[in-house]
Amino acid sequence: MRRLLLGFLLCLVTVPLCALFYLRVGRPPVAVADAPFMMEKQITRIPLRARIHAEMPLKVPIEANERNFVSGARIYREQCSVCHGTYGQPSTAGQHMYPPAPHLWKRHTDGVVGVSDDSPGETYWKIANGIRLTGMPAFNRTLNETEMWQVTMLLANADKPMPDSVMSLLKQPLNVDLPRGVSALLPAPPAR
Repeated sequence: MRRLLLGFLLCLVTVPLCALFYLRVGRPPVAVADAPFMMEKQITRIPLRARIHAEMPLKVPIEANERNFVSGARIYREQCSVCHGTYGQPSTAGQHMYPPAPHLWKRHTDGVVGVSDDSPGETYWKIANGIRLTGMPAFNRTLNETEMWQVTMLLANADKPMPDSVMSLLKQPLNVDLPRGVSALLPAPPAR
């Protein structure tokens, strides 16, 4: 019994020390280009989905109309397009993030455009709270609730025809509407 207790205590001390040694001296994957930890995606995805489904709003407080889509498109261009791209133009920066930022205007193989298959409450939660261990920031301190819902409704309807006023905003090249000096910092678009 004494040996079993000693072995258990030794294990309790050794395992954390080995983990600390690995984190300090080893080469854990911390760069964007590194391969992920074993089961990293599963470990982070499970609690993320549980939290979103526990906290996401169930009612949408605004209408899916042209006025809200235009406002959402303006906000999207200013706040989201650098990572998520625009209609027909993926973001170079977003492709080199870990995990890569999804192109929210691209049709997937199953016919879904961006996150239009997610519930509006889920998209709103992600916009408001961000997603830890990704490049997705929380916008609940920089956008008001109406603005976050306008972007949410725009993305929820990305698989449907949009008014010309919205499409003209979403089809502009990525370097349009950026603050002065920011476009010079972005990589050049790939040659066609």
